[in-house]
Amino acid sequence: MPPDIMAEALRCSAQLVAELPNPLELERNLVLVAFGGGKDSAYTLAFVRAMQLILDKVHGRTFRMRVATNRHAGMPRAVLENIDREYRALRLTDDPDCELLLVDGDEISEFDVDSPQREQVIRRNRLDILMTGHRTFADGRPTFCNSCNLSVFNAFGLAASYGEGADVLITGDSPQEQRQYTFWVGRLARRLRTGPTARPREGQSGFGRVLGQLDGIAQSYFADIHGPEAAGAIADRRVSSDVPDRLRFFSIYGETAYAAGDHFELLTGFLGFQFDDLAFSFTESDCANPALMAHLRGLKAERLFQRSYDEGLAEYVEFALGLMRKKDIPESLVEMMRARYDSPDALKRMRVAAEEYALETFGITEDQLVCMTYSPFAGQGEGLEQFLEREHPKLAGRLAEIHHLLAGEAADPDLLSELERISGLETSQLRVLYSRTVQAPGGGGTIDLILAGDPHKAVIETRHTHDGPNTFEQISGR
Repeated sequence: MPPDIMAEALRCSAQLVAELPNPLELERNLVLVAFGGGKDSAYTLAFVRAMQLILDKVHGRTFRMRVATNRHAGMPRAVLENIDREYRALRLTDDPDCELLLVDGDEISEFDVDSPQREQVIRRNRLDILMTGHRTFADGRPTFCNSCNLSVFNAFGLAASYGEGADVLITGDSPQEQRQYTFWVGRLARRLRTGPTARPREGQSGFGRVLGQLDGIAQSYFADIHGPEAAGAIADRRVSSDVPDRLRFFSIYGETAYAAGDHFELLTGFLGFQFDDLAFSFTESDCANPALMAHLRGLKAERLFQRSYDEGLAEYVEFALGLMRKKDIPESLVEMMRARYDSPDALKRMRVAAEEYALETFGITEDQLVCMTYSPFAGQGEGLEQFLEREHPKLAGRLAEIHHLLAGEAADPDLLSELERISGLETSQLRVLYSRTVQAPGGGGTIDLILAGDPHKAVIETRHTHDGPNTFEQISGR
């Protein structure tokens, strides 16, 4: 670690001691670091490790550290390999004062780079993608990120309360960012009119209160996505809020610059961080889902708008490169991403990679991705006729029969089977979609309220038909 950063860690370690509940007995304090496996959290972990070692050098004793990684289906093995290399570089694996955890849904285990993805998490992620994508014409941010973000906070709650519980949660967010997010969560909870289960218990800590509100948001959101009758699905997606009342935040934001460009040599050298072709996708360095977001935009242009796949992909790439620059991602990484999509051969290669990723990771076929871009079943099947005429003309003559089926009437088993194959969803889930509205930007639905104020979106100029006219459309993603 360069001397200037080590000096920052020295100053920050003194400030941390002042915030610990047991400053005279440092070993009695448990500090939690949430490590997603991306470039920024990789640096944060290294910085906290430096503080831990500095305090041991100065005082002969130091705090215990718990590192927790939330894993979802869109996290490739390459991310776990980055995590494993960093753990070994920092010598965390053999340090009794360091606890390395992996959170899969509601399951907590010791980190193991060879630990397989959990089937129940894959099924949950797949269903959330399809049910949300069918409400939003496969718009990137809600389709992939809403349920994932809620699962991240659930992992925070689980990791903070695991065992004897954590005392301090290290964050890279500024106090102002924390206040803004707390305000946004509270306002969203009120707008969604979450029920009594969202109310924090008396005396609950600040973070526990926020998690309680997020739990209410999660219940409201998933009741809208999966239907209020899907009690099991809603319960499986709750946000754990039973964190210790003593838990407090400690921010390193004001002490160190953790943008990747400021410590690239440390990141890619000593820590062994590698920017994998799928795990590094646009603004994310620990998730392959943005590559699938770009692919869906290409499919949407090709099939729904009757233009070309390459035009749609180019629209998403331009949007996402803009997001990268807004996030101050180093220009070398922006250029690396631009080059990945800068020629016809490159576009073909990324299209194949995205198709294979969707099928291998989520079990979602190309037909099912195309179906999602039309959102044909939601809104009482408003887009169903166009979808069948273009994509499944043999079923177009059975439009009325399909409407009756989706409305809940008995139907031909072979027709049910065909619709399930096309969509990737069960009949009961298609009927939930049929009863739900399609997202309309600026509307008052649950999905729209969550997306409101989200910076990961933009209005682009595009065409919704082959030969125009030009129009404007809001897209979102990462």
